[in-house]
Amino acid sequence: MDRDEENYYGKHGEPRKFDPKFRGPIHNRHCTDIICCVIFIVVILGYIALGVVAWVHGDPRKVIYPTDSYGQFCGQRDTLNENKTILFYFNILKCASPVVLINLQCPTTQLCVSKCPDRFATYIDVQASYRYRPDQWNYFRQFCKPGFNNPRKSIAQVLRDEDCPSMIIPSRPFLKRCFPDFSTKNGVLTVANQTTFKDGRGKTRNVTDLREAANGINNVLDARSVGMKIFEDYAISWYWILIGLFIAMMLSLLFLVLLRFTAGVLFWIFIFGVIGIIGYGIWHCYWEYDHLKGIPGSDLTVYDIGFQTDFKVYLQLRQTWLAFMIILCGVEVIIILMLIFLRNRIRIAIALLKEGSRAIGYIMSTLFYPIVTFLLIAICISYWAVTAVFLATSGEPVYKVMANQTLCKYANLTCDPETFNTTNVTKLCPGAQCTFAFYGGESLYHKYIFIFQLANAFVFLWLVNFAIALGQCTLAGAFASYYWAYRKPADIPLWPLFSSFGRAIRYHTGSLAFGALILAIVQLIRVILEYLDHKLKGTQNSFTRFLLCCLKCCFWCLEKFLKFINRNAYIMIAIYGKNFCTSAKEAFFLLMRNVVRVAVLDKVTDFLLFLGKILVAGGVGVLAFFFFTQRIPVFGQEVPMLNYYWVPLLTVIIGSYLVAHGFFSVYAMCVDTLFLCFCEDLERNDGSTAKPYFMSASLHRILGKKKLSPKKA
Repeated sequence: MDRDEENYYGKHGEPRKFDPKFRGPIHNRHCTDIICCVIFIVVILGYIALGVVAWVHGDPRKVIYPTDSYGQFCGQRDTLNENKTILFYFNILKCASPVVLINLQCPTTQLCVSKCPDRFATYIDVQASYRYRPDQWNYFRQFCKPGFNNPRKSIAQVLRDEDCPSMIIPSRPFLKRCFPDFSTKNGVLTVANQTTFKDGRGKTRNVTDLREAANGINNVLDARSVGMKIFEDYAISWYWILIGLFIAMMLSLLFLVLLRFTAGVLFWIFIFGVIGIIGYGIWHCYWEYDHLKGIPGSDLTVYDIGFQTDFKVYLQLRQTWLAFMIILCGVEVIIILMLIFLRNRIRIAIALLKEGSRAIGYIMSTLFYPIVTFLLIAICISYWAVTAVFLATSGEPVYKVMANQTLCKYANLTCDPETFNTTNVTKLCPGAQCTFAFYGGESLYHKYIFIFQLANAFVFLWLVNFAIALGQCTLAGAFASYYWAYRKPADIPLWPLFSSFGRAIRYHTGSLAFGALILAIVQLIRVILEYLDHKLKGTQNSFTRFLLCCLKCCFWCLEKFLKFINRNAYIMIAIYGKNFCTSAKEAFFLLMRNVVRVAVLDKVTDFLLFLGKILVAGGVGVLAFFFFTQRIPVFGQEVPMLNYYWVPLLTVIIGSYLVAHGFFSVYAMCVDTLFLCFCEDLERNDGSTAKPYFMSASLHRILGKKKLSPKKA
């Protein structure tokens, strides 16, 4: 009994139980995984409710506008800060870096101002000259606390109460914050062309003391200028970018059509090319090995010279080239043996690829279904992002004690700014302030903000995986309708894609949600592990880092395996209409009975589709390069004047790759579906008049099958 007879009759010779009237995707179905469907709908309703609650409590202005030490927005309408849109730091030297300034709280008073300082000045100098130069005081006091107008107050008391900054330095706004106006002069860091400044405490300091606060600011500001130029390039070249993406779409379609005729040629050219390249590598290694003969030191071993940072040293050893030659010979032999023993399965894989191209040609609407999946995922991402922002900005201002002294026991404790000055904190911790820290609260809602954010992320992952599952099941149903049509294309049902979509939504929402739920749980665990790994990067506990690394690797493998199982389970759901677990089990065992064919088909498909993506992206990229660099005389007058020609060029290349990926993902789903149908066809039918094969004539010829008669008991 050969393999296909065994598949048909089973391992012990008993015939497998199949529906003899089966002719493709079952239309008389019933709802599957109803409990999961109900849970999924309830979760969606809860997700909508969470978004509404977050919208009621949240305030995105807390992200858009900077907040001063009193918890007030800079630039908020109908407030005293309406015309004060920029945040000013009293003593920027207390801030470690721009990251601290933007994301965390700096232990110094923060004030909303209408503009940043444009000169050097200190409170001591202004105080000494305010009588005969009141204009200097009037300028300086706009950076003091609102209402403060007492230049006679001693510098010690002013700094203690932080009524005014001890100094101001020329600054410019960035991200609505005042940063020092750094520049370089002859390679020397300066502020307003000065290398020193008075700190307002009787000392003259070098501007390099501001280096920590200035790290990265100049680069970021330069990036802002670059960003404006990039925006200008997009504004004048967007229609040419769209033309490039349209060309990529047409090339992708052309490649899929040509695969029907060139799949085998492309594959064998690549295989023989690899064999030739490896053969050349073997010859080159032998030539190097023979050329080094007799050269002093070339007969040393790798063990003799030990580890060297300069790897060129190893290329001077005959042993190195001998090892390379042995490795390449082994690879060459393995490839040749695989081609000899797997040649028939490779022919089947290529025939299935050609059949996939033919199927898409009959059901062209499937090529545009990824747009539906893209829109669904875009909606999920938008809803998740908006909900996350509103959750993050929920709550009332929370104030904490910011102390200059590291040993202050009240540091980081919550406080009330209205009663802070009447407490003993300022006496025990001189210079301590009650400043705004973040938004929060003590209500039940605010206590569980973190849990809500986790729920938001989890449901987002669930919905995204459901959208992908819906697309896979829909496409599988359409392509299965093609395969199980005995006379192609006459027997293909009308509107197979829309019929398959309707069946998936009406009967199998629960099954698709079940598969998406399993995958979402694993992905959420991976996100948590990545978060823990990020938090523990500075730890010295090697065992903890090793354990996290192992867990991350295991869950990555588990996610890949689940995606593979889910994908094939959705195909079986589309064909037979069974629940998720049954479909996953049947798909898994069907694939295991054809594991070699699976491996060969997967690699052949991956190679051809990757080659197609590179050809499309590379071809359109080369065309775009010649166009935007004005190397095509015919379009010389049409090329827009750009700041950076690589902006539209990279956009076209990346966009072309994504367009090709969208089209080829449909093709990959088509090939996977046809393969499962092909395996089912072999097990269900024997090529007789009563049980004819549904496969194409080319596949039938490759198999070289004779008609089988049912085996007698």
